[in-house]
Amino acid sequence: MTGPPKTDTPRRWTLHGLNNGAIFTATYYGVRTLPRAVSYAIGHIGTWIAWRTMPRTRDALAHNLAPLFPGEDRASLNRRALRILRSYALDVIDFLRALSTENARAMFDLVDEHGAVLKGLLAKGRGLILVTGHYGNWELGSLLIRRALDMPLTIVAMAEIDPTVNRIRREIRERLGAETIEVRQSLDTPLQIRRHLAANRVVAMLVDRHYGRDRVPVTLFGRPAWILRTPLLMAYVSGAPLLPCSIERIGPGRFSVLPSEPIFVANDRPRDEAIAHGAQQVADAIADRVRAHPEYWYHFYRYWDAQRDEYHGLD
Repeated sequence: MTGPPKTDTPRRWTLHGLNNGAIFTATYYGVRTLPRAVSYAIGHIGTWIAWRTMPRTRDALAHNLAPLFPGEDRASLNRRALRILRSYALDVIDFLRALSTENARAMFDLVDEHGAVLKGLLAKGRGLILVTGHYGNWELGSLLIRRALDMPLTIVAMAEIDPTVNRIRREIRERLGAETIEVRQSLDTPLQIRRHLAANRVVAMLVDRHYGRDRVPVTLFGRPAWILRTPLLMAYVSGAPLLPCSIERIGPGRFSVLPSEPIFVANDRPRDEAIAHGAQQVADAIADRVRAHPEYWYHFYRYWDAQRDEYHGLD
């Protein structure tokens, strides 16, 4: 027997109850009017309910952590899953509250030192490719770049499955003055990215979920995985530095910015070899942060099962 035709149509790996229009809309408007402590309390209770009533999500989180804690039993991994859900709730609350802040710089630890690193890379005149995984409060990167550092920003993103969630997220980016390139909306996405880099902008991308054949193999926690190939290719053809960077919560409304060493995808070696080398450097940078704080690793589906799928991308 033969299986279904193999296409580049991405599976909806990330469909889950935490990412629907009703919950996101209620959260978006609720946390901006309620006191922070009240929002935290609601998030604390709500995530416990989700942990108890969403067994597939709970099991997926535990499954994802297994390579990091090979000696732990399922009950211990399930408790870690609850910590992930609660960390995610706090990150969402803090991000949405931050949209109304008048002093974004005060939110970030050592903002001037980290800003100097980013501006120094952008000063080379080839743009800057900022990459991260679904780790920590990546959404706050837009506030860091636009409001705290006043740098030009373009976000490359997959359209959200829920149209309400997608609309709100686009409105947030527009409000911050960040431009958006939605992948799979046109055939010239790489050319759009190249133009934004040529204009010496910061181009930000999440790289740990690939789209169909836009992927490159890496090793992550000793297991085979894929990351997005496009940012590596753009770094190769444009000469733009590629900077892995994470944002971690260190207290209520307070965050640490953690840039890794910049990666230069050398174009004086064969393209596929240079891209593979750079991709592994990116994967290693993500792995380092996840090992330090696994509670900030936000994949609400069975990540390793998705990595084993040879033909279908993630979204």
